Amino acid sequence: MLRLLACAAFLAACSPAYNWRTVADPAEGYEIDLPAKPTVDERSVDIAGRPLPMHVRAAHTQGAVFAIAAIDLPRDDAQLQQSVIDALRSALARNLGTSPLERAVQVPLSAGATAPGIEIVATGAAGPAHEQRTIHAWIVGRGRHVYQAAIVAAHAPPQEQSDQFFGSLKVR
Repeated sequence: MLRLLACAAFLAACSPAYNWRTVADPAEGYEIDLPAKPTVDERSVDIAGRPLPMHVRAAHTQGAVFAIAAIDLPRDDAQLQQSVIDALRSALARNLGTSPLERAVQVPLSAGATAPGIEIVATGAAGPAHEQRTIHAWIVGRGRHVYQAAIVAAHAPPQEQSDQFFGSLKVR
């Protein structure tokens, strides 16, 4: 019996906290690595004064949520795309009641080039309990989609985990 308990404890210690898997959504036009089996959610969100379909895959591990959201636009329209990007940026800051740090990033395309995106990092109090949260997100618009890859956690995950997540993002 003691041997069985020791073996079970050993196997539990060996189970990876981050069980990375590549998730591709050809309909939404992205590929990304998630650290656990994702949940899938679809809903309509009011962004830029209009209801738009949003598709989300989210993985929960080590007290963090790793998520990719794809917002469908009715047409390939640069002005609408920018309005949606701006709305997402504002929502991130508003959710934490803070001014986020922003910088430009290049998001890889499936075809091998890159598209300009925005990296946003914000830390602040979230929700009615005002719990400390950090949000690290990349936002990029491409064609008829705007993508937001984000990590939300009380404390940022180890850098190599963030690098795995953001470094794996590819859009069409």
